[in-house]
Amino acid sequence: EGGPKGRVREGEGEGGAFQAAENMLLYSIMNEKALHTLEYDKILLRLEALAGSEGAKALCRDLRPMTDREAIEKALAETTDAAARLSAKGSLAFTGIADIRASVKRAESGSSLSITELLRVQKLLAMADRAKVYGKTDRDTPQDSLTERFEALEPADALRRELEADILSEEEIADNASPGLAKVRRELRTISDRIHNELNSLLLKNRDLLQDAVVTMRDGRYCLPVKAENKSQIAGIVHDQSGSGKALFIEPMSVVRLNNEWRELEIREQKEIEAVLADLSGKVVSWSGAVMEDYRLLTELDFIFAKARLSRSDKGLAPELDGDRLLELRRARHPLLDPKTVVPIDVKLGGDYDQLIITGPNTGGKTVSLKTVGLLSLMGQSGLHIPAALNSRIPVFKDIFADIGDEQSIEQSLSTFSSHMKNIVEILEMADPDSLCLF
Repeated sequence: EGGPKGRVREGEGEGGAFQAAENMLLYSIMNEKALHTLEYDKILLRLEALAGSEGAKALCRDLRPMTDREAIEKALAETTDAAARLSAKGSLAFTGIADIRASVKRAESGSSLSITELLRVQKLLAMADRAKVYGKTDRDTPQDSLTERFEALEPADALRRELEADILSEEEIADNASPGLAKVRRELRTISDRIHNELNSLLLKNRDLLQDAVVTMRDGRYCLPVKAENKSQIAGIVHDQSGSGKALFIEPMSVVRLNNEWRELEIREQKEIEAVLADLSGKVVSWSGAVMEDYRLLTELDFIFAKARLSRSDKGLAPELDGDRLLELRRARHPLLDPKTVVPIDVKLGGDYDQLIITGPNTGGKTVSLKTVGLLSLMGQSGLHIPAALNSRIPVFKDIFADIGDEQSIEQSLSTFSSHMKNIVEILEMADPDSLCLF
């Protein structure tokens, strides 16, 4: 029934980042000012909304443009392959991916997991099972860059089925989770019937002595609401009184012994539940490597499919990566503008010339054109598809600088004009032939 512990890959664990995210940051453009100016953060908000799990949402928030060509090509291929799978097989809902790493580590240290924690492990394994089925290759979905991740998923069928059978909800363990639990719950049902039979009999015999003809619970004991003036006529233990003082909640002596047995059985039941949880926690430990790896793989897949959903929303395509510093965008559209009204642009930069001056009247689209070139370059280097036509290409920029604002004259605002000049001077000092400068 047990499974291999396996090894958690470097970079995992409580509070640790995934290796993929670490690699992404190693080669990332760190010019945060340009990211903000070009509204890259708004793209990340859209991307985050398309991820299903908190872990994947964190990867979306941390996504940054990369400068390593191989890493960019790999990320673009993953987005392309996820989009192809969405078209061929439909959507895969990444539900039930809770961060179970801290729970697994606690179990490995000898602690018993709670019902909620075990339920999260079960849901994670169920998600791994669904994803593995979805990821199987066939004639319509041949092997691609995601195949290895899907094949590496381990649903741990024996553990998953046992968790499904034993845990009914976040508050209930199944009777058959253990022979001891089944036995004590049968005894509880028996004693409960005896208590209710005795109380119903007392209700019928003493109806005139009671405030209401009901059985109630006080301090975990079954009681009758006896009129205060009749308390001496029913022998028993007083546990409480009503707010008005007109009724006393009395546990009849004939029920005291049965209530004691009930309470003893409840204590035994709790011990049996604790034993079940300890046993299930031990079985989680035996599969800890697979469970931790499933969490990593599913979170990464959720992140990649979020990129694919963004591509479908924008009708995007993977840009070609040009090795000769040539940028060519065909019918490029700004992804934050209404697709029904946005005007596509064609831009070519590099090759015969490496500087481009855009002129025109106010509200003529100069700022939008600059932001479109910058933002699509950032998106492409982040492994995201861009809203542009086929055969669009971008270089791998080492950095992107931007100082884009409303037109200002010296007469209107000397301080604003001076600020722009200062920014441009700083950009020219930092830029090199592998940089994109927008101002």
